[in-house]
Amino acid sequence: MDKHLKTLQSLSKTLTALYKTRTPYRINHGSTNSTRPRPSGNTTTIDISSLNNVLSVDREKKTALVEPNVPMDKLVEATLPFGLIPPVVMEFPGITAGGGFAGTAGESSSFRHGFFDETVKRVEMVLGNGEVVSFGPGDKDKKDLFRGAAGAVGTLGVTTCLEVGLMEAKKFVRTRYYRTRSVGEAVEVIRREVRKEGNDYVDGILFGRDHGVVVTGELTDEGPTEGGGKIKTFSGGWDEWFYLHAKQQGEGGGGKVTEEYVPLAEYLFRYDRGGFWVGAAAFEYFKFVPFTRFFRWFLDDFLHTRMMYRALHGSGESARFIVQDVAMPFETTERFVEYTGEELGIWPLWLCPLKRRGPPTFHPFTTVPEGVEKKEEDMMLNVGVWGWGPKEPARFVEKNRELEEKVRELGGMKWLYAHTYYEQEEFWKMYNGRGWYDELREKYHASHLPSVWDKVHVDPEAAGNKKRHWLKRQVPLGGFYGIWKSIQSKDYLLHRNATWKWKGEE
Repeated sequence: MDKHLKTLQSLSKTLTALYKTRTPYRINHGSTNSTRPRPSGNTTTIDISSLNNVLSVDREKKTALVEPNVPMDKLVEATLPFGLIPPVVMEFPGITAGGGFAGTAGESSSFRHGFFDETVKRVEMVLGNGEVVSFGPGDKDKKDLFRGAAGAVGTLGVTTCLEVGLMEAKKFVRTRYYRTRSVGEAVEVIRREVRKEGNDYVDGILFGRDHGVVVTGELTDEGPTEGGGKIKTFSGGWDEWFYLHAKQQGEGGGGKVTEEYVPLAEYLFRYDRGGFWVGAAAFEYFKFVPFTRFFRWFLDDFLHTRMMYRALHGSGESARFIVQDVAMPFETTERFVEYTGEELGIWPLWLCPLKRRGPPTFHPFTTVPEGVEKKEEDMMLNVGVWGWGPKEPARFVEKNRELEEKVRELGGMKWLYAHTYYEQEEFWKMYNGRGWYDELREKYHASHLPSVWDKVHVDPEAAGNKKRHWLKRQVPLGGFYGIWKSIQSKDYLLHRNATWKWKGEE
């Protein structure tokens, strides 16, 4: 805690000095799970990458004090020995607690618990003028700051510590796989399963228009009985990637529900290897490497999400890879999937039900279009659209803009971690104007900082005309350069040495 306080005092002093000259700045966290282009220019950068520690875990209060750059795997490893777990754990181990609060983080337990910030009890933050404040969602004087800062990508201040609420952990997740044979059926099965009291996790994968699998999970300390179910893991190099395993379960179930037991942490991070299915794109890029289980094992070090993010940015391929999460009304999800299938040809797609939170907020929220019968007032469905876009930069931007227009037409809203091309007026209109946000910026001394739009906007004209470095344009040389950059990070050691992995009954 002494180290934390020393860093906090230093940061406060630095931001106080910058405020006197109204100097804007950006924050370096040490890692990122965003695919947005990295900012260029000479903007002042504040390095807070050292704020990456779990400060304490309180078994009685069921809370953990964590610094903002604590990744999910480190948080889980700290809380599990106390028999506790965060209610919302982002499925990529490298996503941080601070990123979950300042960005939008909703996962397969969010139909029950909401976004990650809804599990946060208290926040410590350094405001734009250097003042250190502490506040929670129930505080009378700063509850507006809590609601505004959640999802505002750090534009109202620098988060330095979070008190995260925890819940009782169980040993296993009883996992069930439901095969669906149309997009509409998948949506209806998810609608049904989120209403079941026993489900703690619900998500779905659409492999095509007529093939989907809805996956549910129930926390339990009871393992499989003799002759009933089995224990399945997904962290080992020879384990099958989760999405491939789910597909096999759907195909092999003969229309019946199949069931197995997954150790809790293995379930929470089941999508890490292969990054859902984005890792398959690496095999498409390196055409001489077959997409077989042997090569997925042989190249396992490079196919975890931390390493893939490093390689994606290093190679420059993020400039032509569509990575978008879209919150859609249940009522128009089928129409949206029809659009992505026809116009983008991207499969699989991820379906994740979430509690809907209305404005004012920078979290995505849905509005059922006029003329469409409302069926869900408090729930929305995230659709993960991740796959190759057009090679030509101008065409890539065009397709992304078309996607943004279709999402708005169908009452949905994009998450802000990825490429965002909205013009200013268009952007602020989506969030019911910027008046509420500007009032917060003025009240909490943040008006001199980049706005949310400043931070997430990608200039369509500049992106359409951008030429990547000649080396990165050469296939597969650009990819090898990205791999080299990921190796330099040594992030492969993190998954190699992870202690959350299932080691069998002790």
